[in-house]
Amino acid sequence: MADIRDIEIIAPNFKRRLSGVTSTIIQLIPVQRNLGQKIAVLGSGLPKSLPSVRFRDLIHLWQKPAGRRCRVWHARRNVEMLPAILLRDLLRMKIRIVFTSASQRRHTGWSKFLISRMDAVIATSAKTAAYLEVPSTVILHGIDTHRFRPPVDKATAKRALDLDPSRKYAGCFGRVRHQKGTDLFVDSMIALLPSRPEWGAIVAGRATGPHLAFEAELKDRVAKAGLADRILFVGEHTNIPDWYRALDLFVAPQRWEGFGLTPLEAMASGVPVVASDVGAFSELIAEGPHETGLIIPAGNLEAMVDGAAAFMDDLPRLAAAAANGLSRASRNFAIDGEAQAIGAIYDRLMR
Repeated sequence: MADIRDIEIIAPNFKRRLSGVTSTIIQLIPVQRNLGQKIAVLGSGLPKSLPSVRFRDLIHLWQKPAGRRCRVWHARRNVEMLPAILLRDLLRMKIRIVFTSASQRRHTGWSKFLISRMDAVIATSAKTAAYLEVPSTVILHGIDTHRFRPPVDKATAKRALDLDPSRKYAGCFGRVRHQKGTDLFVDSMIALLPSRPEWGAIVAGRATGPHLAFEAELKDRVAKAGLADRILFVGEHTNIPDWYRALDLFVAPQRWEGFGLTPLEAMASGVPVVASDVGAFSELIAEGPHETGLIIPAGNLEAMVDGAAAFMDDLPRLAAAAANGLSRASRNFAIDGEAQAIGAIYDRLMR
């Protein structure tokens, strides 16, 4: 438990279920702390290793932190903006409010009202910023480039996961469900693998509740195609960086996505990406002379087959895109850069 008198930034998490927003908080807070940002979380559903403050500590928000004119409350949901507005405007507590928006759809009237009351707004992509009706700063998400990194030896990385080291693998990682396009990946591999015996495919992720039947149907489809030994459903893993390191091509087949970190995780692992044009993917992946992968229309199976084939059948292009992706992820998308950019907004508000 942190002493709120030593805290300058509060990051609330008012949603118990794990979500992309919660994951962002979990990954960012330690990096922000390492950069000297005096930040703590408020709420439940977070690891106990993160510094936290209690609701009863909020009484101290009437007082300024040492050397600052106010504290910052960094909200990421409506339910986190509203109490901050009440604390600042009704109770006159000394806070400024930052809101990060990842939404790529028109906001409701209620959301627009809350966002209009913010002191600063961050958009996680240019697409997200286009849906906002207030000034915003675009700060793309970053990843831990120490955790996601290429293997020293690809064959060894495959052996460690009981994969065939002589085979190349295309992968699709994330929750197994229609929205995530898992069926598009499976169908594209069913189309591609019979004529490419040197390739296999990996689906890593978990199906839950109503999506279990969807996963079962996909496995049945693979079995009927005679590819059960080459299109592998490996489930959910905590060592997901090891699975990236075993890949030669990553496919992000989502039909919809808010932001989407998997292409960055793949690129940082030295793996080229074929991705649907959703979320921030078009802002993450470079096409053209220094390509790191390809962007294809969302929901288009034929384009996915053609895009994956373009890399599977051209190993020099595959290797070049892998090197370019590693360079781009390390240079532009390290999580330290994201934390520094957010920190600059905090400092401006607290000065």
